[in-house]
Amino acid sequence: MRKSLLFPLGALSGACLTLLVASPHGGVWAARAAASADDAYSQLNLFGTVFERVKASYVEKPDNAKLIEGAITGMVTSLDPHSRYMNAKAWTEMQETTSGEFGGLGIEVTMEDGLVKVVSPIDDTPASKAGLMSGDLISKIDGEAVQGLTLEQAVNKMKGPVDTKTKLTIVRKGADAPLDVAITREIIHVRPVRFHVENGDIGYIRVTSFNEQTTDGLKKAIAEISKQVPQEKLTGYVMDLRNNPGGLLDQAVSVSSAFLQRGEVVSTRGRSPEETQRFTAHGGDLTRGKPLVILVNGGSASASEIVAGALHDHKRATIIGTRSFGKGSVQTIIPLGAGNGALALTTARYYTPSGRSIQAQGIAPDIEILQDVPPELKGRMDTMAESQMRGHLSAGEGGEQTGSQSYVPPKEEDDKALHAAFDFLHGVTANAVAAKPAPKAAVPN
Repeated sequence: MRKSLLFPLGALSGACLTLLVASPHGGVWAARAAASADDAYSQLNLFGTVFERVKASYVEKPDNAKLIEGAITGMVTSLDPHSRYMNAKAWTEMQETTSGEFGGLGIEVTMEDGLVKVVSPIDDTPASKAGLMSGDLISKIDGEAVQGLTLEQAVNKMKGPVDTKTKLTIVRKGADAPLDVAITREIIHVRPVRFHVENGDIGYIRVTSFNEQTTDGLKKAIAEISKQVPQEKLTGYVMDLRNNPGGLLDQAVSVSSAFLQRGEVVSTRGRSPEETQRFTAHGGDLTRGKPLVILVNGGSASASEIVAGALHDHKRATIIGTRSFGKGSVQTIIPLGAGNGALALTTARYYTPSGRSIQAQGIAPDIEILQDVPPELKGRMDTMAESQMRGHLSAGEGGEQTGSQSYVPPKEEDDKALHAAFDFLHGVTANAVAAKPAPKAAVPN
């Protein structure tokens, strides 16, 4: 997620004025702009009329600040599932989350059809230990219906003092009835990178999220693995991005850079061509070109998809698992001034180095591996993709793709995708459903 500042209104107005004067069709554009402004002012007058009517006639005296906040929230959330307004409290809490330590349950969530949807539980947090899964819908919090709450209000209800309990009512695909899950709140220390040496010759690196600590954690992991295994004996690396909900854009770029000598990592394309930005690798390949396998599944989203897409397009990594979530839109954080909170506003789409849109399509694996799902979970472990979310931003170009399996077995010996990655690095053909190869395209360097 890219952080940026909004230019003052005066600066934007001046730029627009210059553009209008310089246009060869200045009269036409000016007339259109005036008509558009008249229409906007007419709608604002309607809003003012409704606001005054509510203030004067509602059965109980309303809180003006809450009315305005509700109007702003409704306007922004009507755009797509990821744009939202954060009041001052929610904005502060978001900053705590991306810094790597916060209180709560340990889940990445979004809003869908009025319910809170679990994108992914974070490893080793109360939520993951309680068995919450990607795709779960939270319908009640401590017996209170979620329907009618904003995402921030629902999240705030799930937070609370450390060592206190909250009860979540979960609607899970394939379950006969809602499930009640009691979870004890903890201070969430997001440790985004874990690693170990497998079979004495493979470096396994698990990346659970992309916060401000991720790149440093990855560099430490690579350095420690290199110390434990001599370079001539190191077969390669497996980077596990399954059920990683994403995070900060700059971390996705720097993580990708750890495996690339040079070249584009990702581009963002906004409403106009002038808004296109390209982010390139920096720092050099810390693994010295060792073979790399990336594991993804239906819970891998956003920054995870940027990393997988970049390393795949540069032919630096082989992707194993199932199709990723398809969350390929950029939310720019726009602070609104002291005490006013901030906007998380969708401003662009992500594109891989070869020019493929991630939005509503995801990253397809080179080798598709479907896990053996326990009988009691069958029919429940296919995650609804970005393309299936109500009001989602379109792919922009190319066909949209539906969700895929997000189940990861709790025991390593049962993890077919992980063993397929180890086998691949050892030169053993994986017993898998082969995904269609992505079309070859030139990659800008």
